[in-house]
Amino acid sequence: MKGLVYEGPRQVAVKDVPDARIERPTDVLVRVTATNICGSDLHMYEGRTDLEAGRVLGHENLGVVAEVGSGVERIRVGDRVCLPFNIGCGFCRNCEDGLTAFCLTVHPDPNMAGAAFGFAGMGPFDGGQAEYLRVPFGDFNCLRLPEDAEEKEDDYVMVSDIFPTGWHATRLAGLRPGESCVVYGAGPVGLMAAYSAMIQGAKKVMIVDRHPDRLRLAEQIGVIPIDDSKGDPVQQVLDQTNGKGADRGCECVGYQAHDPQGTERSNMTMNNLVGSVRFTGGIGVVGIFLPADPGSQDEMQRNGQIAFDMGTFWFKGQKVGTGQANVKHYNRYLRDLIHEDRAKPSWIVSHDLPLQRAPEAYDQFDKREDGWTKVVLKPAMA
Repeated sequence: MKGLVYEGPRQVAVKDVPDARIERPTDVLVRVTATNICGSDLHMYEGRTDLEAGRVLGHENLGVVAEVGSGVERIRVGDRVCLPFNIGCGFCRNCEDGLTAFCLTVHPDPNMAGAAFGFAGMGPFDGGQAEYLRVPFGDFNCLRLPEDAEEKEDDYVMVSDIFPTGWHATRLAGLRPGESCVVYGAGPVGLMAAYSAMIQGAKKVMIVDRHPDRLRLAEQIGVIPIDDSKGDPVQQVLDQTNGKGADRGCECVGYQAHDPQGTERSNMTMNNLVGSVRFTGGIGVVGIFLPADPGSQDEMQRNGQIAFDMGTFWFKGQKVGTGQANVKHYNRYLRDLIHEDRAKPSWIVSHDLPLQRAPEAYDQFDKREDGWTKVVLKPAMA
């Protein structure tokens, strides 16, 4: 089959790779019809992780069930399904508690919690930027889609990661209806966090970035754009909130944050959020921070550390929640919002492209080229 293979920093290629196949009785084989390029793919693409060459990328996947293992009871051949990016077993303590991003059994390293498709450090599982994808524990991980799945494919594929991840950011922050929220980062996840806050009834949502095309997208849904290249973003948030700060804040950038001058500052968004959120407010962190970052120029960051404004954070009595989204905890409800036309996350999609154009798409997305917001790859597209 064809698959997008990581070959080294900023080098990916569509190649013939071994066919995905049923390996265990509980596996499901999915013919991929839509698979997204995610901002977190860029960390691997840029060589800022320990991803080994030869891996097939892609953790945001949707498709049609082509084959099921002998132990699969619920999912049937022909079902259209969306797959959570994190792979859970469904029966360990964490999965039973809804913490599927931290499954205790799927990763082969007993000292690790959590696994994912095509992701550095998250187990040996290939991704779905390919024609087929093997899905472990298919009965648990396959979310069956309704009859409008084909016509709303670009909406439902967002349920694999970025829509639940954006939603998760607001839940970690503790957002309640009628509160204000500021989101740092207007990439796909940040846009979904802002969108989620709007759906959940926030009275005012602000988003901080400096890319005009992304800020314009946010403005289309009623989010207030804050351009940090035109002034201190903390002060701009304070100006929007009568000097008090937002009730809740979402970090959707991660360890490769850059200031407006282009200098990488891994602690920038976290410290700006401490300044932007009110006393006793909440912060949700879904941007990726890693235990080690050998590619960084900063010594602390190489060891997975940042200079955090702990004193101000403590003095303000703020709370923070962190970690990958437990997609299974949210995806059924978000699917139903799409089905009932209460949500349409595909408004951020800028390109639907054939799988063969994935290397070009990675290059353009990595350069943050104007208009390249969210790319959906279609393996069957000519």
